Amino acid sequence: MSDDKLKPLRDQIDAIDAQLISLLNQRAGVAQQVGHIKAETNAPVFRPEREAQVLARVAERNHGPLASSDLQSIFREVMSACRSLEKRITVAYLGPAGTYSEQAVWQQFGQAVEGLPCVSIDEIFRSVEAGTAEFGVVPVENSTEGTVNRTLDLLMRTTLSISGEVALPVQHSLMTRTGAMEGVTRICAHSQALAQCQAWLNEHYPQLERRAVASNGEAARMASEESGVAAIAGDMAARRYSLAIAHAHIQDDPHNRTRFFVVGTLQPGPSGRDQTSLLLSVPNKSGAVYELLAPLARHGVSMTRFESRPARTGRWEYFFFVDIEGHAHDAKVAEALAELQTQAAFFKVLGSYPHAA
Repeated sequence: MSDDKLKPLRDQIDAIDAQLISLLNQRAGVAQQVGHIKAETNAPVFRPEREAQVLARVAERNHGPLASSDLQSIFREVMSACRSLEKRITVAYLGPAGTYSEQAVWQQFGQAVEGLPCVSIDEIFRSVEAGTAEFGVVPVENSTEGTVNRTLDLLMRTTLSISGEVALPVQHSLMTRTGAMEGVTRICAHSQALAQCQAWLNEHYPQLERRAVASNGEAARMASEESGVAAIAGDMAARRYSLAIAHAHIQDDPHNRTRFFVVGTLQPGPSGRDQTSLLLSVPNKSGAVYELLAPLARHGVSMTRFESRPARTGRWEYFFFVDIEGHAHDAKVAEALAELQTQAAFFKVLGSYPHAA
């Protein structure tokens, strides 16, 4: 009896699916035409500001019952597949496979790209600078543990620009080959992950050795090969290396998030909801930092981040990493930056890019 009631509904779904397939291929055909025009002008295949506008419009037009975030995930993959018809771009990330960095790649670019796992943040920058990859995804800060200093140090000297950002919720799990902790003698993870789970580990497994490794993905790979190793990593790593979860969500902060930068040679145009990152230094005089930032206040530009790093000159000098709201091409931002540049001993726009949701 229930099949009789379900059949007309299933027939409707089949008919709608056929329409979706037709419409998706129509969209892909138009995307191919866009690709031909881009090829004539040597325009970039990936336009993060355009994709950000599409995803924002999806949320604005959605009236349910699907959640806007779910619809945006679907459209991200549609755009990724259409983009790959023009060219399948390569994105470098902190490997091996199964890391949060790889997850950040999929969240920004969709699945229709070639991922290039790298052993270090330095190698990510080198790969993009050498043209082995078009883009790189690098961790820049964590809501619990703060800044990833190596990324900031490399941003000081690279010729690459920041062309995007990704904010990922970080949900750490403790995993082993069997899902049990019997026989485990050490817990491996990236140093930041160990720090983010320190209180939980102190309470539950204070006796076990903790070993920092290059990445959580590497820890998961080790756990897949050694019964005495438990790894702290995400669900993607558990699936990738066929591990079982012994304890889920062990991070000390339930709202733990990691922010990533997308770096490359691309300089995106305004999307309507942007952020600009700056690298600055000031003359060594009283009130210099106050004078440096005053143009932002005068022009009504909001600063969202201010981070200092030693200049490594041996003279107690510092560079400042500053994030401000808006795009460098926005009128009030452009005016503030022009004035700010006259105040700074060193001034560099690291990039203007769509703000992560």
